[in-house]
Amino acid sequence: MNGSDPAPVIAAANDALRHDFPLKPFAIRHKLAGHPLLTLPRIAQLAAELPRDQIEYNSGKVAISQDPDAIPAVNLDPVEVVRRIKTAGAWMVLKRVEHSPKYRGLVEDALLSVARARGFNSLRDAGFEQIEGYLFVSSPNSTTPFHLDSEDNFFVQIHGEKYFTIYDNSDRSLVSEREIEHSMTKHRNLKFDESFAPRGIEFHMFGGDGCFVPYQWPHWVRTAGSHSISMAITWKTREVRRVNDLHVFNSMLRGLGWPQKPPGVQPAFDALKLAFYRTATTAVRPLRGSMTMRRILRRIALGKRANYYLKDA
Repeated sequence: MNGSDPAPVIAAANDALRHDFPLKPFAIRHKLAGHPLLTLPRIAQLAAELPRDQIEYNSGKVAISQDPDAIPAVNLDPVEVVRRIKTAGAWMVLKRVEHSPKYRGLVEDALLSVARARGFNSLRDAGFEQIEGYLFVSSPNSTTPFHLDSEDNFFVQIHGEKYFTIYDNSDRSLVSEREIEHSMTKHRNLKFDESFAPRGIEFHMFGGDGCFVPYQWPHWVRTAGSHSISMAITWKTREVRRVNDLHVFNSMLRGLGWPQKPPGVQPAFDALKLAFYRTATTAVRPLRGSMTMRRILRRIALGKRANYYLKDA
């Protein structure tokens, strides 16, 4: 960045951006702590505005290796969860906050600072596509179970103390291909074995800290003695979207008794599956404007547990 550039929203060591990104995790610093859009009153307002199927919450008193069928509920509406987060014993995520123009600007400004630090002039030039934002609020001493996310992610801590532990799964010895498919289509929670522990990379974060989480690196998170506000600033490259679509379609075929080879093993067959899947999803996309239709489509495509996070709606 030259001398006329504004101070970056997200900053990392040059070596990390040059050598580790996007294949390895690394620590970052950011300037979002205290931002007016990231305070509890403003997040409560956002919770009142978002469609209900873009909000997920439950008890924060869960295990690292949590059975998805035994997650304790929180009997409050979403706005009250945010307002009482200091004492509610809850964990919440507000999804796709970039649909709000102000939050969209916040997310894009953060990623643009990374793009410029890497020598690019625009988000698209840097490969930052399908940009999304996820806001997390958690009560003190809460746990987010072991899981993985199918996008790259700059995770920023806004308020409170958090421990974020990431694991390399490039050899598939921690999470199998079948488990990856399941996490993308049924429930994200994964089984954690204590033998995994030595392979973890822990980031101890306070407001202003953060980390880069590479695509599909499993992780689990816990808060300390204060409530926490965090944000995941995510994007999907064209290649990530291709692999994700194949994982989802492979999961659907596995459910029909036809397990598939992982993406990349059979490129020609991958191309055929991808063409069929994307034609089908394009045809139903106009129906997704209704929350009721989104629920129906998820259930048809992904099974009866696809709307698990709406059980209290």
